[in-house]
Amino acid sequence: MATLVETATTPLGRVDVDPVTVDIIENALRNARYEMDAVLFRTAMSPGIREQHDEFPLIGDPSGKMVVGQFGLSIPDFLAGFDGTVEEGDILMTSDPYACGAAISHANDWLVVMPVFHQGRIVGWAAMFGHMTDVGGKVPGSLPTDATSVFEEGVLVPPFKLYKAGELNTEMLGLILNQVRMKDWNRSDLNAIVAACRTATRRVVELCDRFGPETYLSTLDALLQRNYDAMKQLIATTIPAEETLTFTDYVCDDGMGFGPYKIHCSMYREGDGVVLDFAGTDPQSPGSINYYLNENLYKMFFGIYMIMVFDPQILWNDGFYPLVDVRIPEGTLLKPTYPAALSCRTHGLGRIFDILGGLLGQRQPEFLCAAGFSSSPHLMYSGYRADGEWFQLYQIGFGGIPGRPFGDGPDGHSLWPSFSNVPNEFLESYFPLRIESYETVPDSGGPGFFRGGNGIDVVYRFLEPGVISIHDDRWFTYPWGVNGGEPGMRSRKWVERGDGSREMLPSKCDNVRVAAGDVLHYVTWGGGGWGDPYTRDPDLVAL
Repeated sequence: MATLVETATTPLGRVDVDPVTVDIIENALRNARYEMDAVLFRTAMSPGIREQHDEFPLIGDPSGKMVVGQFGLSIPDFLAGFDGTVEEGDILMTSDPYACGAAISHANDWLVVMPVFHQGRIVGWAAMFGHMTDVGGKVPGSLPTDATSVFEEGVLVPPFKLYKAGELNTEMLGLILNQVRMKDWNRSDLNAIVAACRTATRRVVELCDRFGPETYLSTLDALLQRNYDAMKQLIATTIPAEETLTFTDYVCDDGMGFGPYKIHCSMYREGDGVVLDFAGTDPQSPGSINYYLNENLYKMFFGIYMIMVFDPQILWNDGFYPLVDVRIPEGTLLKPTYPAALSCRTHGLGRIFDILGGLLGQRQPEFLCAAGFSSSPHLMYSGYRADGEWFQLYQIGFGGIPGRPFGDGPDGHSLWPSFSNVPNEFLESYFPLRIESYETVPDSGGPGFFRGGNGIDVVYRFLEPGVISIHDDRWFTYPWGVNGGEPGMRSRKWVERGDGSREMLPSKCDNVRVAAGDVLHYVTWGGGGWGDPYTRDPDLVAL
């Protein structure tokens, strides 16, 4: 457990804060969170972070509760796994999910946590993690489908002081970077994450200087309490008191020949709060699709869904956590036993969003969303150019967003709030490939009064020999529709070889050799439809 070292020992009192000041500080923190992103995107090197924005920032209160951020991460669980002091000028880091209570969920995510000191006392925390393109391990990209333990997936960095009293731990950083294939990218991305956290720290100190630490901390309490009060009301009005709701979905396979894997969740009220119980979920996989789910993170997923559906004006934070009890049995797909492999956990991560939609809309069918996000398809392509230079691409693919109560699902989008695609011009400039086409797949979205979004077909022509890895799902189970809507089309992948032959690929595979001139069709799934398709405007159907 971390020991916090503060030179200021006089406790600060709490004060009443007027609504205008609360609003100013709230929006200043919101802006600081986006400034963290801006700093990162301008200084990172890897396309996954720089272009696709695979990173998650957080600004917290002195106890580590998130006040503003994207999906959150659990600073309290990180601090519980750090054995040492935390002093001014320290910056902490880890990439080991098992050492931080799954504050991150696989070794590619490098998490930086930084205390915010003001006049000798901790007034908050800044944190961010980003997905590193490569962290070593048995395959380029460090996401092996056939890994049977976390030790095959790359370097695991225990919680340690990356900076101690402002001084970089160069020996430890050098040891870490010696394990990875893309040292320059990792160093640059890590420095960018640190810079983003320092930016947040400066903004929090400025707020404490401007308003005083008592007013600043009292405002954080008010923001957290506001979220608690709002969620208490939402739970009381949307979740039945005398009924248990259940929902089940499946991850198609684990790439090792086993599957489908069931994820089952029950939801019921308990007093003013709600219980989300994953009893009935299948045992963990021998492969790497296990998703080590932090309970606090799932509380955040639940809160985001509730707030965005029922009251989107609220700035969500950790304040409502005491109202949500998440129970995940040990040894299951969502809480595997150490040292289970974790690298390909995005399929379970995506599926729990579908499950949340299926659970929370049962009593209000007008708020139901179909299935669609479901996973996060990945493509890795690596090898040596003719001049001997190593290249390595990690790219996240997008699919059809589900049909929703208020409209059709968008085509070829990510459901992550801030993810974006890598521009084709960027890919063609920096990697030996050409994008032959990038287009939606007509009618791959499920029919409905509001149709599901269409999947996309990205056609890659490889210009250098190399190997590819594919991580995908929804090839076996359909993205289901709701309220009479029909399922979306499933995903599929194939390579057209230079000799004219076609090779169908499984949804999860590594070390597939490609030659110069080979063409990959990367087709993602469509979203499920919402409502009876026969009630849809015929003109829209014709269009």
